Amino acid sequence: MTVLLARGRYRARLAETTTDLRATQALRYLVFVGHGGARPRTGGLDADSFDERCRHVLIEEVAGGALVGCFRLLPTSGAEITDSYAAQYYDLTRLARFAGPMLEMGRFCIRPDVHDADVLRVAWGAITRCVDANAVGFLFGCASFAGIDPSRYGAAFDLLAARHNAPAKLAPGIGAAQVFRFGAAGVIDAAAAMAQMPPLLRTYLTMGGWVSDHAVIDPDMNTLHVFTGVEIAAIPPARARSLRMIAGGDPVAVQ
Repeated sequence: MTVLLARGRYRARLAETTTDLRATQALRYLVFVGHGGARPRTGGLDADSFDERCRHVLIEEVAGGALVGCFRLLPTSGAEITDSYAAQYYDLTRLARFAGPMLEMGRFCIRPDVHDADVLRVAWGAITRCVDANAVGFLFGCASFAGIDPSRYGAAFDLLAARHNAPAKLAPGIGAAQVFRFGAAGVIDAAAAMAQMPPLLRTYLTMGGWVSDHAVIDPDMNTLHVFTGVEIAAIPPARARSLRMIAGGDPVAVQ
């Protein structure tokens, strides 16, 4: 068992068997497909062609091994970024010029009945180890908002447009058929905006992360998602120290 990080009640480890992979796909199905109704749908698998190319991380309870969260990682660089999952929905031509290794984090999810902030901390500690081990210069992915109605997230999208737009030299372009373009923000209600933000995106923003200028409307996944990236060298020093304190130990390479 390759454990990336163990802290308190939880550990993050690499998937090593088909059973591990199926467990992550079942959790993804529950979170992304089956959790919208009054009675969550189970028994399905959320699987795609990228699963074979990624390393999968399980976040489990140390005692008993219950799965509480998961995500997958895809190392990439340069022009290879156009073969990433995000490149299906965004024009990443500008990012193909980024010098150095990149890492795509995708399908991040936490079991709906789990509300312990330590799960997210362990996840980010594990990601930090992977970033350091692979000398990653840019971490990216798609941050998802539940449902496909943009009006539910007006405050959040206004804040993203006003304060967290991608730099022009790296900005993702439109690559999907259905998108919601962020408008010019008026008065920003920061408290309402942060309440609407997915926890993963809030964490990206505390690291100096930035987003695309639009959300992709994805009816298949019943989500709105925005391209989210963070340049590792631009993470505020205090935040970088905090992440490395959580990570501790030696970096773990992901190939």
